[in-house]
Amino acid sequence: MPSQDELFDAVDALLEEEPQLPPPEERARLRETAGITQARLAATLKTSTQTVKNWENGRSEPKPPRLEAYQRLLKGWAAKYPAHAAPAAPAVAPQPEAPQTFTRVPTVEQDEAEPDIGVAVKAAPERPARPAAPPATSSRRPAAKKAAKPAVDPRFPHGPLAVLDGDGSAYAVGGVVLDCPATTVPELVEWTLRESGLGAPKLNRYGKDSDPLIVLTAAAAVKLGLPERLEGHEQRRSLRLPEDHPVVKQVAKAKWQLTQRGFGPWARIYRKAQGRERQCVQLAVLSWDALDERSWPGVAEMEPADIARVLGVYATRVITPRGSTAVSGLELMTALRPPTKAVRDQETGNWVSGYNAGSLGTEPMDPAPPEATPEHPVVVNSGWTGGFLNEEAYQWVRSVNTLSDEECTLPYAVGLDLNTAFLAAAARLVVGLSAPDHFVGPTFNPKIPGSWLADLSHIDLDPRLPSPFTPDGSRPTGPAWYQTHTLAYAQELGYDVHPIEAYLRRETGAYLDPWHDRLKNAYVDTLADMGVTKDLDDAAFLAAMEQHKQNDPALAAVLSAIKATVKGGVGKLRERPQGKSYKEGETWPALARPTWRPDIRAAVISKARVNMHRKLNNMVKMTGLYPLAVLSDCVVYPSPAESPLGFLPYAASGKPQPGGFRLGPTPGLAKLEGVQSMLWAVDLMEKGLNPARHIKGGDAVLDEGE
Repeated sequence: MPSQDELFDAVDALLEEEPQLPPPEERARLRETAGITQARLAATLKTSTQTVKNWENGRSEPKPPRLEAYQRLLKGWAAKYPAHAAPAAPAVAPQPEAPQTFTRVPTVEQDEAEPDIGVAVKAAPERPARPAAPPATSSRRPAAKKAAKPAVDPRFPHGPLAVLDGDGSAYAVGGVVLDCPATTVPELVEWTLRESGLGAPKLNRYGKDSDPLIVLTAAAAVKLGLPERLEGHEQRRSLRLPEDHPVVKQVAKAKWQLTQRGFGPWARIYRKAQGRERQCVQLAVLSWDALDERSWPGVAEMEPADIARVLGVYATRVITPRGSTAVSGLELMTALRPPTKAVRDQETGNWVSGYNAGSLGTEPMDPAPPEATPEHPVVVNSGWTGGFLNEEAYQWVRSVNTLSDEECTLPYAVGLDLNTAFLAAAARLVVGLSAPDHFVGPTFNPKIPGSWLADLSHIDLDPRLPSPFTPDGSRPTGPAWYQTHTLAYAQELGYDVHPIEAYLRRETGAYLDPWHDRLKNAYVDTLADMGVTKDLDDAAFLAAMEQHKQNDPALAAVLSAIKATVKGGVGKLRERPQGKSYKEGETWPALARPTWRPDIRAAVISKARVNMHRKLNNMVKMTGLYPLAVLSDCVVYPSPAESPLGFLPYAASGKPQPGGFRLGPTPGLAKLEGVQSMLWAVDLMEKGLNPARHIKGGDAVLDEGE
C-alpha cells in the first residue's frame, strides 16, 4: 500500500501540471466566432499579434501569466460558442479582463466568511512628495464581491514585495500600504510569512514560488536594530554584519538561519522547509547599497511607494530580485529551467526527484581546459598550456590610415547601439548540456556546440572592418580556440575550416530560450509603456527614444535593470574568484553552481559578435559605408546627417532593408547612441581611443557586461 505522503506527492504533481488548452485550430475557431481579431486579442493579453498567430498555428504555447488568462478566455468562448452550435452574434462577445499591468495591480479581495489573517491595510501617511495610497476602511482585506482576477495568485494578494519605512508602513505594489508592527528582524520575518500576503508564484511548474522580498529604508533598518550604514574597507559585495552583532544573535535565538553570505545588503533568512512549505524571506537594505546605482539609477533615492512600483514591475516581468541584477539574471535561468521534476520510479511506483530535460541539472560540471579561466583547478592541476577561448565582445577602432578623403569630409559621426545584443544572441541558441568530450582531428559540424582549435590566420579580410574572429578585430596569427558560432561564420564567409582538436558536448538544447523570451517581453513591454512601441516608423521611433526616459523615470529605472540583468546574467556564467586572499588552483564559491558555465557565456558572446560583423558586412554591400569603431554592441559610422536616417539602407518603398542595421525597440534592432562631429571622432582615433566609448557625450562608457 502506498503511504499518505506518496499519495500526496502524486496528487501535488498532478495539480502542478500546466493548464490544458484546446488544439490550435480550435483556438482560432473560437476567436473568429467571437468576432475578435488577432491584433485585438494580442492587445488584450499584452503581447504581439505574431505571438497570437504562433499560438493558433501550433508553433508556440503561451506561458504564465498569459497562459491562465488565455485559458480563461477560451473556456468562456467555448461555453458561448460550442463547436457544433450555430455561431452567435459577435457583437455581444464579452471582453476578457485585462491582465495585471504595472499601473494597477488588483488585490485579491477577502470574502466576508473568510477568517481574518491579521493583515492591516492602511492609508499612506501624509508626507511631502510621497504619492498617497488608496485609503482602506478596515484593518482586514476588503470584502470581495466577485472572483479575483486570474493574474493574481490568491496566496499572494499583495504582490511579490514591499518597501518598509521607519513608521511601520510597508508599501506593496498597486498603491497598497500594509501596517507592519514588527520591531525586530525575527518579528519582521514572521509577519512577512504569516500575515503580509507577499510572494510570487513559480515561473515553471517544476520550480519553486519566489520568496517574499522586504526592502528596508534607512529608517526601517535603524528601527530594527541595524546600523544605518555598513562600514568596512572590503568590497561592497562582501560587507556583512559581524556574527556577534545583536541582530544576528536575535535571528539565531529565534531559530532562523542566514545563508553563507551572512547579513549583508541582500540577506536571506530561512528555516528548513516543513513538507512543501518554504519558510524564507529576502531582505534588501537600501542604505547598504543593495540597489546599485548603475543598474537601478535613482531608485534608492525615491520615496518608498515609488521604489515599490519600480521593483514591483521588475518582479512581475522578470523575477523577484534576490541580489544584484546579475544574480537575478542567473536565478531567472534556473527558475525557468528547474533542474529537477517529479518522476515515477518504475520499480516502486513512487514519485521521486528526477532530472528535468533541457536543464543544467543539479551538479556542477568541470569545463574543458580551454573553456576555463587560468586560475581554475582544471587548468592548474593539469598543467594546461594549450590556450583559452577568447570569445569576447568587440573593442575595435579602425586605423585612421584607412579613412578616405570622402569619409573625412562627412560632417558627423553617429553611434548606433543594438538593443540587448546578448539577449538577441541567446534566442534559439543551442548549447551543451552534458560534460565535454575531447576529439582529435574532428570534422567541423556547425550544429554541435563546443570549443574548436583551428587556424584562421590565412583568412585576409578588408582592414576597414574588424576581423570577426578576435575581440580586438585584428587578424588571427595562428591556431586558436573558437566557439562553434565563430567557425561556422568562417564557413559562411566561404572559407574552409579544418579543426585540429575539439571539446564537444553530446547532449544539447536551447537552454536559454525561456530566459530570452521572458526578458525580451519585459524589455519590449516596458519600452511600450514608455511610449516606444513597435508600430512607430523610424522617424517617430527616434523622436520617442529622445524623451522616453523623461516620460517616466521609474520605468526608465526598470528598463535599465532589465538590460543589466541580461548582461550581468551572461557575465555570471563565468564568475571569477573574488578577494585578495584567493590563490590560483583553489576552488571558489561560484564553481559549486551548475550555472557556472563559461562555454555557454562564450556561445552567447560569439554569436553576438558574429551577428554584429554580419550586419557590418551587409552595410558595406548595401551602402558602401565602413564603421569607424565598434565597442560591444555600439558601432560608430561617418554620416552626412545628424540622424542615422541619413545613412541607413532603405528600399524604394521606404521600408528598411533587411540584413543591415535597422531601427526599432526589439532586441537586436538599433537605436541612436549619440552624435558628435567627424573631426571629434578622428581626433580620438588618432589618439588610439575608441569613439564608441564616448559617442554618447559626458565621457560616457558603455557597460560591457561583467
